[in-house]
Amino acid sequence: MKTAKRAERLRTAYLALLLLFLYLPMAVVILYSFNASKTDARWAGFTLDWYRKLLHNRALMEALVNSLVLAGFSCLSAAVVGTLGAVGLARRDFKAKGLLESLSTLPIMIPEIILGMAFLAFFSFLSIPFGMPTLVLAHTTFCIPYIFLVVKGRLAGLDPSIGEAARDLGASEARMFLDVTLPLIAPAVLSGTLLAFAMSLDDVVISFFVTGPATNTLPVKIYSQIKTGVSPEINALCTLMLLATFLIICALGAVSKASEKRHDD
Repeated sequence: MKTAKRAERLRTAYLALLLLFLYLPMAVVILYSFNASKTDARWAGFTLDWYRKLLHNRALMEALVNSLVLAGFSCLSAAVVGTLGAVGLARRDFKAKGLLESLSTLPIMIPEIILGMAFLAFFSFLSIPFGMPTLVLAHTTFCIPYIFLVVKGRLAGLDPSIGEAARDLGASEARMFLDVTLPLIAPAVLSGTLLAFAMSLDDVVISFFVTGPATNTLPVKIYSQIKTGVSPEINALCTLMLLATFLIICALGAVSKASEKRHDD
């Protein structure tokens, strides 16, 4: 009994340390977003000035909008390509299928610095102006595997007789996909798209290689400010983004529970 209690306390302590290690940096960022001091070295009192200044910081707001637009276009494009690719490979059986699946996931296995240099050389060879178009193309490329893998895993768990029944009832390939397959894999598509959105919004290395002088993303903007010191406005922006992420997760959880409840009824 004593051994079991000791093991339980050790597991609890380990979990507490793990959560502390994960969330303490976020708590510090949130705390110092309300610090009146310009530096994080000392606490000078509570203030909301950094949030007000953030709203009037044109450079940061422009970089944030660019990052959101980039992540939106990239993950939506990747969702279409990744979903269709996963569905197409799931329905076909040929000798090079395994090789093609491996090639489809290659962008997430290649180091980002190599991938960024490859994009730089490729776009330079084609004389494509660097800016938002090259950013969207590059981000779409490395976002596709995330959606492809999630949808592929979902398709592997589906009963193939469902699609065969739809075909027996006279549904075409397109109708079967839209009315049967797509609703069943929709949660996987959404999960993969959200993961791709987060990866695109967070990317620094590839964006650094393929961005143009007139286009700046938020991660690259923050990275460029490290040498001169990060402004407390960055802490305020990170706090707002964490809040938005938390609200989105709560909303998705509520929608998922409502969907499960309707399904059970």
